[in-house]
Amino acid sequence: MPHSVDIAVIGAGITGLAIALELVERSAGRVAVYERSGVAAGASGVAPGGVRQQWGTSVNCRMAREGLDFYREANERLAPQAPLVFRSCGYVFVAHSAHALEQLKANAELQRRLGIPARTLDRQEVEEIVPMIDAGTVAGGTYCAEDGYFDNPRDVVAAFAVAARRRGAGIDIADVAALAREGSGWSLRLADGRAALAAAVVIAAGADSPTLLAPLRVELPIRKEARYLFYSDPLHERWLDPLVISPERAFAAKQMSSARLLVSDLAAVRSPGGDLESDRKAWLARIRQVAGELLPRVSEVPLTHLVEGVYDSTPDGQAILGPVAGQSGLWLAAGFSGRGFMV
Repeated sequence: MPHSVDIAVIGAGITGLAIALELVERSAGRVAVYERSGVAAGASGVAPGGVRQQWGTSVNCRMAREGLDFYREANERLAPQAPLVFRSCGYVFVAHSAHALEQLKANAELQRRLGIPARTLDRQEVEEIVPMIDAGTVAGGTYCAEDGYFDNPRDVVAAFAVAARRRGAGIDIADVAALAREGSGWSLRLADGRAALAAAVVIAAGADSPTLLAPLRVELPIRKEARYLFYSDPLHERWLDPLVISPERAFAAKQMSSARLLVSDLAAVRSPGGDLESDRKAWLARIRQVAGELLPRVSEVPLTHLVEGVYDSTPDGQAILGPVAGQSGLWLAAGFSGRGFMV
């Protein structure tokens, strides 16, 4: 006989687990999370743990601010076995052109209206905050000292899972093969042959969410977008704080608490018919070129580790949140375009 719950959440990444935790804390009934292969087995497992509030739309700024408010109380709210450490290293966005600087200034004005303490910087102020930068091509930037990252983001995701279980949510490692209407609720057919019934379903399966909705003739504008992070071995000293992003150069770099450097070519895309090794060399060459211009010491550090992850991207970069039209009892939380952890 199928197992029956009040609410089924599909996906045990940071989003699905956070939703499950909120539901059980609000006494929403019997809640079960269904996950194909394991907690944080997808994008949440390779997220670098950044939490920033500097965005260009009101909804993203507000969600990120609420996310940071939660994370400030994460140890009290989640009661993890080991403390979760958030480091407010700050984020600096740099502009190389007058047009890009005006956009950053407009974003900062929006952020300040929403209570985010973002600052606009001239070139000299950028150099003061990031002493190792070569600001020769920098027109200015913006800075928020509250932004930062978690030392071990996987521990944060695991803490959500433990807290949700502790409060009564179930986590079932089972692949949801199909979703269908069953009376006034929903039937979940699991790949191992089992079935489950739920009065309501929340799909929080990231880039795989469209596959679950396609048989219901619901088209989601979410696509898988591969992203790549390069890490160095731990360095003998710390010299890169805060995190630096150049949107125009599609470049980001920060130094973790482990003293490893994390560097990303935000424009890295696999070449058609190419192999990962040749693409990796091309990305590294571009990273060294941009770093040589902006952060010369970074260009000298061997980036020995490559980590691949997936964004669940939407055309406008905004998440899709809420009830699915025409499908009573079916809800969606996906399309975060790389922001799931921070919100």
